[in-house]
Amino acid sequence: MTLETITLPQSNLTQPLDCDLTIVGGGIAGATLALTLKDSGLNIKLVEVQTLEKVASRKRSYALSLLSGKIFDSIGVWSEILPQIGKFRHIRLSDADYPEVVTFETADLGTDYLGYVGDHQVILHTLQQAIAHCPNIEWICPAKVVDVNYCETKAIVTVEKDGMTQLLHTKLVVGADGPRSFIRSLAQINTQGWKYWQSCVTFTIKHTAPRNDVAFERFCYSGPMGILPLPGNRCQIVWTAPHAQAQELVGLDETVFLEKLEERTQGSLGNISLDSDRYLFPVQLMQSDRYTQSRLALVGDAAHCCHPVGGQGLNLGIRDAAALAQVIEQAYKKGEDIGDIKVLKRYERWRRWENWLILGFTDFLNRFFSNQILPVMVIRRLGLHLMMGLPPFKKLALQLMTGLLGKLPQLRKSEVIK
Repeated sequence: MTLETITLPQSNLTQPLDCDLTIVGGGIAGATLALTLKDSGLNIKLVEVQTLEKVASRKRSYALSLLSGKIFDSIGVWSEILPQIGKFRHIRLSDADYPEVVTFETADLGTDYLGYVGDHQVILHTLQQAIAHCPNIEWICPAKVVDVNYCETKAIVTVEKDGMTQLLHTKLVVGADGPRSFIRSLAQINTQGWKYWQSCVTFTIKHTAPRNDVAFERFCYSGPMGILPLPGNRCQIVWTAPHAQAQELVGLDETVFLEKLEERTQGSLGNISLDSDRYLFPVQLMQSDRYTQSRLALVGDAAHCCHPVGGQGLNLGIRDAAALAQVIEQAYKKGEDIGDIKVLKRYERWRRWENWLILGFTDFLNRFFSNQILPVMVIRRLGLHLMMGLPPFKKLALQLMTGLLGKLPQLRKSEVIK
């Protein structure tokens, strides 16, 4: 089934619409939130500034944690996603020219896999197809939110579509509109954080390595490199380097670039060739001062951003969506107002501090490994050596990376996959 076959119910743009929940941003986090609430009885509007085809066409792949897989399984889309994405059973963690490698195996957790790697289009297209069959979820797109007025008992969202203005009267607005969130800015919610001295070069390669179920996190003095397996003997690579060096990498002749890549990966992938263009994006750490206010909640990149080391970013947004959905659905069943700040604070207390932990962890990893300060090098390599011989420490690190540490959302089918 292609995107063109999705049937989109269209709103009457001449009359105000009443709904329970308005999600601004139809990316993976926003779509996951909507679909998690498909059986809640809530009337949901999803507002997206781009067409569904365009928002799903982004050329990007993501690491998906075990918990993200369980969340997708609980909302009924995992059986469609899983056959189309990469899976890894091993993780290799190495530090520059240090010869010892820390290996993580499925036996360390007792799971079938340690993680997954999925194309943006595969994930979001599947979510879109599922939403198309949910009568309580309606897309309004392409459409732009131009204003939100937060009142005591509702929020009034002003949307522009096809040159016309639509008012949505809603109990709750959720900002899922990315790191430059208009919803967050409109609510005057400040953020904390910083831009890194690094940028990331992302691209896909084909390789001839005999196996394709290993994820590599290779730390180098200039920044980490993540190598994530995709179907068809392909890998998604995230190469972090100082800004000027990253820009140079993007502009290199393909042959020279591949030579540098082969040198960095020490020939571990066999013969390699580019399978995509090279994309450059800067890296930042960002945390919103608050995730909620009366009638408003933030999820995903609208609430926080982290360094890509460890592949945590998208997984935090998926976990936000599952947590907020649980809080909303439980409150609704109890007859509570889902936009009441006392209800929304339950979500904020749950997710904001857990996200701080991951943001701090990724920042620590990047700074700790991206340098040649001798005392730091000695400490980190001693830590890697100790980790190899301490199974409980390895398991704790794996639980953190796979999303299985902390308060987990209640999932309807969480035992279907391991």
